[in-house]
Amino acid sequence: MIQVIKKPVVSEKSMKDASLGWYTFLVTKSARKPSIAKIIEKQFGVEVVGIKTANFKSEQKRQRNWRGFYTVSGFKKAFVQLKKGQKIALFDVEGSKTEAKDEKSTTKEKKSLLKGTKVKIEKNTEQTAKTEEKK
Repeated sequence: MIQVIKKPVVSEKSMKDASLGWYTFLVTKSARKPSIAKIIEKQFGVEVVGIKTANFKSEQKRQRNWRGFYTVSGFKKAFVQLKKGQKIALFDVEGSKTEAKDEKSTTKEKKSLLKGTKVKIEKNTEQTAKTEEKK
């Protein structure tokens, strides 16, 4: 059996799209929309509503310090829309937001001795409260 899905694409844009219900995967060049939908439904246990695909051509790029070229191979992306209320655990966006809310921190800006630049200093209020109680 040919492996159709190569890997999920995890970037800022794909994570933003995941919060809207669109999930991005790299797939083989020969993959077709119905086969992609069947495999995603089977692998993740979700219902696929729509699929968009995009082919990217291979490019020849010039190297900076050396006279020569290198090739970036072409690839195909599949953008998969799931039924409302369904999610794929690989693209869990809400888990990282709850961790950030739990930690309370304060930031102070101090001028650095070198060239008058500002330096940000972050302190967790929970840690400072614990150290003050110990004293």
